[in-house]
Amino acid sequence: MTRNHFQAELDDLNSLIVQVAELSGKALSEAIDALFTNNLEMANNVVRNDIHIDRGELEINDKVVVLIAKQQPVATDLRRIIVFLRIATDIERMADNAKNIAQSTILLENNNIPKLDNLKKLHDVVQNMLEKAIIAFKNEDVNIAKELGEIDDDVDRLYNNIVSELLGMTATNPDKIQYIMQLAFCARYLERFADHITNIGESVLFLVKGINYDLN
Repeated sequence: MTRNHFQAELDDLNSLIVQVAELSGKALSEAIDALFTNNLEMANNVVRNDIHIDRGELEINDKVVVLIAKQQPVATDLRRIIVFLRIATDIERMADNAKNIAQSTILLENNNIPKLDNLKKLHDVVQNMLEKAIIAFKNEDVNIAKELGEIDDDVDRLYNNIVSELLGMTATNPDKIQYIMQLAFCARYLERFADHITNIGESVLFLVKGINYDLN
């Protein structure tokens, strides 16, 4: 395999990772929309479509295996390929959290438990994180990658506020505890989604600097 061909394969992997990351972000937005509008059809679609993201991760893994077998990369190229695998795993887990929110929506059915404004705000912050992570990955931008750790602190604060609000709701709605807990799970899934985005930032830093960083 010539160097130009090898670089083309790397570029294809880059594009595929961005594509699957964007699918994961779309799944999260649809899951939150379904939650706030009690749209069970949309929630079921998120669950069904998760298989496409799973297949995307498998495709990335398969391409990496073939690339290693053909090229036997070393040094920077090997580090880049390792990063591809790490990021693909995080994206797949992000999508699983989106699917979990959709499944919670299905369990809630049309229950009239009020959805917290902070929950939607948390989603907006997480989506902003994802957009930054994609830019950091595409441009190998260490400064944007480092920002993800700071934004994740905001996510954690919002998550703690949501949990406190939900605990308060259990006192006034004791008969709705099982539904309130589903909302708490949704907040947790959003927080975990953000943690995986932070992992992507760490992978970008590892790619560029060759050093493992802890942004969480």
